[in-house]
Amino acid sequence: MARATTRSQRPSQSQKRRAQDSEEEDDDEGRNMDVDDDEDGEEQDSRKELSRAANALVRLAMFTEHKRVPLRRDEISKKALGSNTRTFMRVFAAAQEILRDTLGMELVELRSRAELDKEQTNTNANNDDLENARKATGVKQKSAAAGSKTYILRSVLHDQLIAQAALTDETILEEEAADAPSDDDDDEFGFRNAPAGSIISWTNADQIGPLGVLYVVLALILVSGRVIGDPDLRGMLKRLRLPATGTITFSPASTHRTLTLDAYLTLLLRQNYLDRQQVGGDAAKKGKGAKRGRVTQADDEGGQTYEWRWGARAQSEVGEKAIAEFVAEFMVGEREEAEEDQEEGGRRRGTKQRADAESKFDKMFKGIERAAGGQLADIM
Repeated sequence: MARATTRSQRPSQSQKRRAQDSEEEDDDEGRNMDVDDDEDGEEQDSRKELSRAANALVRLAMFTEHKRVPLRRDEISKKALGSNTRTFMRVFAAAQEILRDTLGMELVELRSRAELDKEQTNTNANNDDLENARKATGVKQKSAAAGSKTYILRSVLHDQLIAQAALTDETILEEEAADAPSDDDDDEFGFRNAPAGSIISWTNADQIGPLGVLYVVLALILVSGRVIGDPDLRGMLKRLRLPATGTITFSPASTHRTLTLDAYLTLLLRQNYLDRQQVGGDAAKKGKGAKRGRVTQADDEGGQTYEWRWGARAQSEVGEKAIAEFVAEFMVGEREEAEEDQEEGGRRRGTKQRADAESKFDKMFKGIERAAGGQLADIM
């Protein structure tokens, strides 16, 4: 018969309590480990979701930019953020980092029409007298108008880097010539881009002809005091052999082969490069603002006329200073000749010509600034 357990062999109450406490501590440690694992998992999921949304925003921005139309914030929320609309700033910052580091571009918010009008008014006014008047009366300057909540892609590459990338390199030119298609590969319109021999080829990458027309229109508006009437603009373009029925040719990369001048101006309105406002007639009585729509020469019937201004995209992508330099360099035209003479050995003669050309350029630039009605703005 087995011996009965003695008192000394039985577990005491204190031993039972210690065992129970040890089991509870083990359970707490297990629960803490589970919580840490859950937190790590949630953080990883959050990073993955942020990366997914940022990449979606980059793709959306590139797709929208290809069509040259602004990207609206509600479109970003719908197509990139989904239900996580409160993460806009984090996703936007992550997308900006990808765009700058990978593509050399950035998203920039366009200015609203009210903000552009306010800045133009302040530029044309005497800013010193205006500021002194505010101080004397104790009136504080109102904050700038809210942004338009629409965005475009803009290059962040330095101008010198772009200029160097556009130079012809003999090695690249030979390789492009070897890979160039034969004459039989021309399309039905006879278009075939010649080898450029550079990293950036403007003939292949952009619409040079339509872009030149856009810059001419922006220049005419700028030197007309930043606003020009529709009849005046059309008269100037007609003297440049661009009548309303004239055609503008696009490269094969475009969905349009040709557009009339009216159709192209309508396209520039839709792309926010230009802005058109109705003046006179019913617009003056009712105080209507900008009117967008198809551009036709019959718009001035019934006492209604239109004025053209720069659009928000032109202010943010081109800039008034760049257009003024474009016009001044075209009008002077001697700076490049002076540089060529200096490179060919005529250093003294080239230096003098360069100085004369710079002086003429500065005078032309200041003349454009006076014609615009105030200090020229850089890209915003």
